[in-house]
Amino acid sequence: MAKGIRFYEAGGPEVMQWESIEVGDPGPGQVRLRHLAVGLNFADTYFRSGLYPAMLPAGMGVEGAGVVEAVGAGVTDFAEGDRVTYTGSPLGAYSTERVISAEHLIKLPNTIAFDTAAAMTMRGLTTSYLLRRIAPLKAGDTVLLHAAAGGVGLIFTQWARLLGITVIGSVSSDAKAAVARAHGCEHTIVYTREDVATRVREITDGAGVPVVYDSIGQSTYQSSIDSLARRGLLVCFGTASGQVPPINAMELAMKGSLYVTRPALADYIADPDERAALAGELFDHVGAGRISVEINQRYSLDDAVRAHRDLEAGVSIGSSVFDLESAV
Repeated sequence: MAKGIRFYEAGGPEVMQWESIEVGDPGPGQVRLRHLAVGLNFADTYFRSGLYPAMLPAGMGVEGAGVVEAVGAGVTDFAEGDRVTYTGSPLGAYSTERVISAEHLIKLPNTIAFDTAAAMTMRGLTTSYLLRRIAPLKAGDTVLLHAAAGGVGLIFTQWARLLGITVIGSVSSDAKAAVARAHGCEHTIVYTREDVATRVREITDGAGVPVVYDSIGQSTYQSSIDSLARRGLLVCFGTASGQVPPINAMELAMKGSLYVTRPALADYIADPDERAALAGELFDHVGAGRISVEINQRYSLDDAVRAHRDLEAGVSIGSSVFDLESAV
C-alpha cells in the first residue's frame, strides 16, 4: 500500500499526518509514478499554513523525482520505466507513489541522480528564470541576493559566476556566509549585525545594484528597496518572513524610479517549450558538474513534521530532500 502525508486543516507542522493512500491506475493523460526522492521547499509551508489556499483535505509537496510505473491512454511522451522529475504540479509529492498528469513531467537525464533532481528541480528552474528571463543582466553586473546560503541561493551564486555576474549575498550567520562564498558569492553581508543597504552602497561605491532578488519578503523589503540603483528592479520571489508591505508608488519614484515585480515559477514553466529550454540549460550545467547541488538535510517522509520545523527555524543550508528508502 502506498503511503503519504495528508493534512485536513491549515496550521503548524503538526497538522500533517502520515497515512496509507489509495493511488489507483492512471487515467487518460496521466501516469503512475513511483517516487525515489521528494523535494522539501519553503513553498510547502505556505500551503500547510494556509498562506496559499488548498482544497482540504490535501496531500503535501510539489516536487519529486522517480520512475514511471504505468501510463494512461493518450500518453505518448512517456513510457514505463522512464526517469522523470517535476515541480509545480498539484499537491501530493510527499508520497511513495502518485498518479499525476504527464504534462507536468520532465525527462531526467541519466547524468542526474534522483535525489539531486528532487533537490534542484524547483530551485534550479527558479534560478533559471531569475537569471535568464527577469532582467537583461550581463557580465560585469552586480546584484544583491538574500538567503544566499539557501537552496536557490547556492545554485544562483554558482550560475551567476558562470555568467560573469557578481553576487552580494545576505545571510544570517558567519557559517552561512562561508558556505555562500564557497559557492561563488563575491561579497557576503551578515544581516543580523550589519545594515544591508549601507554595506551594498559601500561595496558598489554608492551606486547600488540594478537588481535585488528577495525571497524573504516582509523583513527585507525596505533594505532591498534601499539597495537599488536608479531605475533598479526588486524581484520579490518569496515571503519567508511574511508578505511584503503595500507598495508605495511615490516611494519608488523618490528613490530613483524603481520597479518591483512578484514573479511565480508557474508562469515561467507553463509553456512546454520555455520549460524545456530552462530545464535543458539547468540539466546541462548540473550534469557537466559546472553547478553542484548540495543536499545538506535528508529526512524520511514520515518525519515531515520535523522537516518543516527545521525549515521554518532557518537552520537549513542548501537543499533538503525526503529519502524514500527511509520511508516506512
